[in-house]
Amino acid sequence: MGDGVDFSIIGLDSLLGKLDEVTYDTKRKGGRAALRKAAQVVVLKAKAGAERIDDKATGRSIADNIVLRWNGRLFKRTGDLGFRVGVLHGAVLRDGGDLSANAPTPHWRLIEFGTEKMAAVPFMRPALANSISEVTNTFVSEYEKSIDRAIRRAARRAATS
Repeated sequence: MGDGVDFSIIGLDSLLGKLDEVTYDTKRKGGRAALRKAAQVVVLKAKAGAERIDDKATGRSIADNIVLRWNGRLFKRTGDLGFRVGVLHGAVLRDGGDLSANAPTPHWRLIEFGTEKMAAVPFMRPALANSISEVTNTFVSEYEKSIDRAIRRAARRAATS
């Protein structure tokens, strides 16, 4: 059979360094920041929905208890980035419940999902369902910015090396 062809690419170290920098930055830093900004859109919509149904007569506010949390368990298990949007303080009231500001609001589930005697008035599910395009656009624009920053940073490192 024929002779094999050998070739060599010179200057590939710079490119590989840039690719490593972009991969790390977009996975760890830029991707996480972009995902957080996109999730904040959902948090704002959920808070707006909760404010519509909050009872002003009590000090409890579901909207004040809506939070955004990093999903470290998902990241450790699969390496995927993830944030959770939810309502703080669990499902159980201790000592009969507190009516002060920022008190636990476990009744949010009854409002969100309803009961057999009460119709559901969802505010969390529509927060995501009605803003998918806005969330996606926010993520894409922020992620593009982080990729551009990572490329500029990798180019500076390659130039100084």
